Amino acid sequence: MRFDTSNRSAAMESRVSAFFEREVLPRHRDWVEQVMRQGRPADFLPALRDKARAEGLWNLALPALGDDEPGTRLTNLEFAPLAEIMGKLPWGSQVFNCQAPDVPNMAMLQALATPEQKARWLDPLLDGTTRSAFAMTEPDVASSDASNIATRLDFDGDSIRINGRKWFATGGAHPDCSFLIVMGISDPDNARTARQSMVLVPTDTPGLTVTRELSYLGWEDHVAPIAQIELNDVIVPAENLLGERGRGFKGAQVRLGPARIHHAMRCIGLAEMLVELMIVRARERTAFGRAVIDYDTIQRWIGEARVDIDMNRLAIQRCAWLLDQGGDTASWRPVSMIKVSVPNMLQKIADRALQIFGAMGGLDDLPIHHAFAYARWFRIGDGPDEVHLRQIFRSEPQPGWSLADSPYLAVPAGTGPMRSAAE
Repeated sequence: MRFDTSNRSAAMESRVSAFFEREVLPRHRDWVEQVMRQGRPADFLPALRDKARAEGLWNLALPALGDDEPGTRLTNLEFAPLAEIMGKLPWGSQVFNCQAPDVPNMAMLQALATPEQKARWLDPLLDGTTRSAFAMTEPDVASSDASNIATRLDFDGDSIRINGRKWFATGGAHPDCSFLIVMGISDPDNARTARQSMVLVPTDTPGLTVTRELSYLGWEDHVAPIAQIELNDVIVPAENLLGERGRGFKGAQVRLGPARIHHAMRCIGLAEMLVELMIVRARERTAFGRAVIDYDTIQRWIGEARVDIDMNRLAIQRCAWLLDQGGDTASWRPVSMIKVSVPNMLQKIADRALQIFGAMGGLDDLPIHHAFAYARWFRIGDGPDEVHLRQIFRSEPQPGWSLADSPYLAVPAGTGPMRSAAE
């Protein structure tokens, strides 16, 4: 298992970093002003995206592309440092057409869609001319268990009728979102994980209503606005079925692995950004006659942040490498581990950054509160900590001996402190 940087990866990392520093970072104040404060699209973003595409910095997150599809065909491991760079700003990935939820939706369409579906739904995503959303989570059930999904998909000849409620559909409230991938129950009498199917649903279909845009801890996702959606007798052609009927639960796994890794990669970028801000802030402020950075607590926080970031980066690289080896089965446990570890790491660093910045840290002037809310959301989204930890525990090898027979026990069984109560 080697994580050596290939020549191609090193060259691409240098190009993305240079473009980010030259073209993206200087426009962050404009993005905050136009998007967050004025509530309108960034007028400079289309030209910036065109420039990134012209320089070959487009669709970087998709290793498996067809010969006629635009992209660089980087491996997951090669993409990792690029996602980290983009992740330093909430909107950085959007410049390179590498934003969630579109990238994992692209991956799922590549794997499951028919040629006709790819032409209609995938190609516009790859070209960056539309946006999409994945609608699985529901307000009326515990969605941490995806088999609880209650939205109904009723097949009737050449059509599918959809009824249900969805929420936290990331990207579903974006004005350019033209379709949803909806997960619902199609075969309720099947085995627990064989009841679900996925359907492609245009957002202008009668009966589909975005009832509200959601925020989390007061934080709004301005890149992929989060929607609550009502589906009342929504009818689409049966040809809009994505993948096989009754295989939706399994098909969704195609997007979840890469999605979790990409979120984790971006978290590393956010954490690096926070450390930079913490150092600068602590260096420029004095309290009680000393520079803040001279206090042991601050130095310890920054030192611990470095340890946590580098350890989690290595864990992410391992996951990406395993996925590149075709290890969907072998990578699920490491993916669950980073899914727990990375957002907890980011939340801790963001909390300490808030403490160092004081009141300023909670303002929109800086992306610190964004990092905190994103980390806290990520501990729930794509599977909560508890579900992943349960799966990790269940895969843990179980010793075949009892404690009394343990080779680590320093005294013979039945003697010393291990004697039974009856004795």
